[in-house]
Amino acid sequence: MIYKYIIISIILLLIFSCEQDYVPKPRVYFRIDLPEKEYQTYSSDYPFTFEYPVYSKVVDYKKDSCWVNIIYPDFNAIIYLTYKTINNNLPAYLEETRHFVYKHTIKADAINEYLLPYPEKSVYAILYEIKGNAASSVNFYATDSINNFLRGALYFNVAPNKDSLDPVINFITDDIAHLIETLEWK
Repeated sequence: MIYKYIIISIILLLIFSCEQDYVPKPRVYFRIDLPEKEYQTYSSDYPFTFEYPVYSKVVDYKKDSCWVNIIYPDFNAIIYLTYKTINNNLPAYLEETRHFVYKHTIKADAINEYLLPYPEKSVYAILYEIKGNAASSVNFYATDSINNFLRGALYFNVAPNKDSLDPVINFITDDIAHLIETLEWK
């Protein structure tokens, strides 16, 4: 009698265990709804103006030093802008910027440089796109090579994850390119 129950149990176990193999699902990220591109002009007592997105806000971080932050509250991101006056020290500013960018090589998969010259407005810029899980994804500088130097860096207030942040990084990189394109010296 006991053998009969054991055999029936084994047969039932075999019948009900013949389902599809379990395949784990890959990790997914939340869908990010990106707003429509729309810009407004930033103008202050600083020696520059530019256009920035309406879905961000500009905050004067250090008024006496011309430090400005562009905050993206929906994306938990900040573009830190630093303005400096050139006094025969442009090579030092350029080297300092390159140093800040290439400190990320430890975590970066690649660093791409894009020249963005606008000679009709005396704006000459380089945009550094840092690929990978680096702390800063985009750095740039713009200068007229004589009087004005503006440096910027994009940071997120979250742990870097290139897979989940990539759409937002690309979106904000377009905003940075627009900022450089509309930059004017006073």
